[in-house]
Amino acid sequence: MKILVLNCGSSSIKYQLFVMPGRTLLAKGMIERIGDAKAAIIHQDDAGKVQQGISAGDHDEAVAAILQRLMASSHGAEAGAPIVAVGHRVVHGGEEFTGSVIINNAVIASIDHRARLAPLHNPPNLAGIRSAMLALPKATQVACFDTAFHATIPPVAYTYALPYELYEKLGVRRYGFHGTSHRYVARRAAAFLGLDKYAINCITCHLGNGSSITAVRNGRSVDTSMGLTPLEGLVMGTRCGDIDPAILFYLADNGYAFDQLNDLCNKKSGVLGVSGLSNDMRTLVEAAGKGNERAKLAIELFCYRIKKYIGAYSAALGRVDALVFTGGIGENAIPVREQICAGLENLGVRVDRQKNAAALGKESRIDAGGGVAVLVIPTDEEGAIAADTYQLATEAAAAIKH
Repeated sequence: MKILVLNCGSSSIKYQLFVMPGRTLLAKGMIERIGDAKAAIIHQDDAGKVQQGISAGDHDEAVAAILQRLMASSHGAEAGAPIVAVGHRVVHGGEEFTGSVIINNAVIASIDHRARLAPLHNPPNLAGIRSAMLALPKATQVACFDTAFHATIPPVAYTYALPYELYEKLGVRRYGFHGTSHRYVARRAAAFLGLDKYAINCITCHLGNGSSITAVRNGRSVDTSMGLTPLEGLVMGTRCGDIDPAILFYLADNGYAFDQLNDLCNKKSGVLGVSGLSNDMRTLVEAAGKGNERAKLAIELFCYRIKKYIGAYSAALGRVDALVFTGGIGENAIPVREQICAGLENLGVRVDRQKNAAALGKESRIDAGGGVAVLVIPTDEEGAIAADTYQLATEAAAAIKH
């Protein structure tokens, strides 16, 4: 069965085409600058990698361009079998969606309603869904929510110390994000250690331009660093993470408008804001090595915040079987992993420098033994979405037959 996975942003769409259930990746790529005259598609399959300009004035045209490219490739949509189902990454599912679901009108309405909680993400996610439904009307459409894995977080972890009616009336609570990634690596960590997926206690660190950390007890999320929105928690590429909220009141008193504050916290802060140089950790590591003090400070802040969360989640969990690193930084930034783990020996975290140096983008165990397993596990959010989509599409087809 061919499954197409779409991750739609406001001006870009990432895509992967799988054959399921074996998760065989046939092709992948992205369209960037949707709505711009310089829109382009970058496509990769067995024949190689190509990049070319396209016409993509909106998401409908972008999805059509993806399908056209897939049909033209050696493993395209019509090469042997059509695309049977499409899995969509949706950022915010609120409290309603605790797992992936087949999309219908009610689901679309709910995703649209939750756009107020994720105004930068849910609207383009929904645009991609509508475009895929238009382009592939016979395919099963499935929504996979970033928030779903965190549906098991208890009230003590998701409740903010604000007037309770804000939760009751407006849904103000911790939701958490990157759930598909955290779930995937927690399951892989359990398999790596020979444990049942519901027997592991672990701390999963998804570190990239957007970063979050999750406490997993008995295979289920019980706390996570991102909150009502993806802004809370760790220091990120351009997001500030945890700050004193009164800073915003102070800045407002000094002439900052609402839109400026939103832009400041989401797009101009994090390691970019501290370093004044870049939100790319590779650039910062290189600059710090050449003596750039603000790059060094940005890296130290990034690592320090993660270290504090690891300590807090270790206390919350009681027993920790594994500390897991994933995401672009978690999988590849050797000195960052080492700096995060330095000083955590009292928690049973001891990294072997040689093992750490050898762990680049592959499943690896990098601890020195005798304590908490420290693992590097490349995330596969698209593969996890494809697996959920395959399961739901298969169940739906079986129900129709019966």
